[in-house]
Amino acid sequence: MPEKSRRGFAGMDQEKQREIASKGGRAAHRKGTAHEFTPEEAREAGRKGGHAAHQSARARQAAAQEATTPRQENPGAGESHATTEEPPIHSMANLGEMEHGPINTPI
Repeated sequence: MPEKSRRGFAGMDQEKQREIASKGGRAAHRKGTAHEFTPEEAREAGRKGGHAAHQSARARQAAAQEATTPRQENPGAGESHATTEEPPIHSMANLGEMEHGPINTPI
């Protein structure tokens, strides 16, 4: 995959990014629009972040497990199921015959 070009903020070195972000934070505090977490908000955010990280890790682990598990040729063969299956429909012509009787179509 070709490497993406780094433009704008992403193209700056980390020190320059930090300097700009710091100025923005200070300006927001002076203006009174900066958000400061209460201990309860911080605790809840940490809990949600940890939960999301674990969910993501479990999903990756399950995908890796599925990728390495060999598939069976005919899964469920020999097992009895309580559900009944309808016979397969082999063509659109059969569909019409099954619902309405023979179809008189010129060949």
